[in-house]
Amino acid sequence: MDDLFRADADAAAPLAERLRPRSIGEVIGQRHLLAPGKPLAVAFAAGKPHSMILWGPPGVGKTTLARLMADAFNAEFIAISAVLAGVKDIRDAVARAGLVRAQSGRATILFVDEVHRFNKAQQDAFLPFVEQGVLTFIGATTENPSFEVNSALLSRAAVYVLEPLSPDELRVLLDRALAAALPDRPLDDGARDALVGYADGDGRRLVNLVEQLGTAARERGVAAIDLAFVEATIARSLRRFDKGGEAYFDQISALHKSVRGSDPDAALYWLVRMLDGGADPLYMARRMVRMATEDIGLADPRALRVALDAAETYERLGSPEGELALAECVIYLAVAPKSNAVYTAYGAARAFVRDDGSRPVPMRLRNAPTKLMKNLGYGSGYRYAHDEDDAYAAGERYLPDDMPDVRFYTPTDRGLESRIREKLDALRTRDADAGDRKGK
Repeated sequence: MDDLFRADADAAAPLAERLRPRSIGEVIGQRHLLAPGKPLAVAFAAGKPHSMILWGPPGVGKTTLARLMADAFNAEFIAISAVLAGVKDIRDAVARAGLVRAQSGRATILFVDEVHRFNKAQQDAFLPFVEQGVLTFIGATTENPSFEVNSALLSRAAVYVLEPLSPDELRVLLDRALAAALPDRPLDDGARDALVGYADGDGRRLVNLVEQLGTAARERGVAAIDLAFVEATIARSLRRFDKGGEAYFDQISALHKSVRGSDPDAALYWLVRMLDGGADPLYMARRMVRMATEDIGLADPRALRVALDAAETYERLGSPEGELALAECVIYLAVAPKSNAVYTAYGAARAFVRDDGSRPVPMRLRNAPTKLMKNLGYGSGYRYAHDEDDAYAAGERYLPDDMPDVRFYTPTDRGLESRIREKLDALRTRDADAGDRKGK
C-alpha cells in the first residue's frame, strides 16, 4: 500500500487514503480480474484503456482500480460523482478532456462513481464523446448495470464484476492497517476476528474501523486491544445491505426459493439475515403472504392465514417480539406441502381472457331481478345446485356457450389438493355420465 511504505507519508491524511495502492501488485482481492492472464491484468499490460463498468459492493476497490488505470496509461483522471454531478459537470469534463488532448496528446479517463444514479439524459450526455474517443469512460456501480445503465452505454463498455473481500484478504488488509495506525498496540485473535466480521467483505469499512479503534485506544491509553475493547468501542455496523439495491432483492429471492424448496433452516437464515440488515419486517410479512398464495396455495390453505396472522402479530408487538411470529411463519411455509396450481391457473386464465373476445353470459346464468328480464329469458333453465343430488347439477355448464372447455386449474396430489383432485375427478365423471344420458 502506498504511503505505508513511504517515509514522507502525510500522517494527517485519512488511513484509507494512506493505504490506497500505488500499483496493481498492491491491490488486495479481485484475483479473478487481476491475476496474470485475467481480464484487467491483460488490460493493464496492453497499456491501452477501454471503457468499462466496475460493478461490485462498496469497499472492494472500484475507485482504486480506476485511479491505477489512469496512472498506468499516463492518462488524465477526472472523477465525478453521479450523486452530486449534473449535465454541466459532464460537459466541463468533456471540455477539459479536449483541452488535455490538444495540449499534451494525453488521453482522459472519466470516472463516474455511482453511475447508476445518473438518469438517461445524463448518461446520454457523455455517450457521443465516448464513441468519438474524446475520453475513456469508467463507471462504478453497486447496482446491476443491466437495469441501471442505458443499453447504448452498456454496449460500449466492458462490465467487470468485483467481489467482496474474503476473510483471508481482509486479514491481509487488517495487518497493513494495524501497522500504519496501531503499530505499538497489539490485538488479540478475538479482536482481529471481530474486526474482520464487522467489515463484512468491505475493505474501506475495515480500514475505517481500525482508524476508529486507534483513536479510541490512544485517548484511553490502552496498551493492548482485546475483543471486549473492540465491542465496547465500535458500534456494530449492520451487515452490508442496501434496501433498494441488488443485494436486497438477491436475498429476498433466496428467502422465497428456500421456502419453495422446503428448507426451513435456509428460510430462517435468510429471514434473519434480512432483518439483521435492516429490512422492514412488515415488508417481509407481505412477502410471506405472497409465498403462501403462490407456492403453497390450496395444498395447505392454512398457510395464508398463518402469514396474515404473523403480519398482524408484528403490527401489534413490533420488534423484537413480533419477529418471532415472522420466524414461526417462515418455518411453517417452508415445511408446508407445496402447490403452484392456483398461481398457474390464474396466469392461464388471465392469458386466455386477454387474448379472447368478450363472450356473452349464457341466458340461464344471468340474474333476473325484474319482470322484464324474466320475460326476456334471463335465468331461464338455470338448475339450482342445492336442489339436486349432493348439491351438484351434473352435466351443467357454466362457461359461455360458444367457449371451448378449458382446464385452468389442475390440482396436485400434495396436501389438501390431493383430496380436491379426487373430488373434481369424481364430479367430472358424473358430468360425463350425465352427458352420455342426454345423448341417448
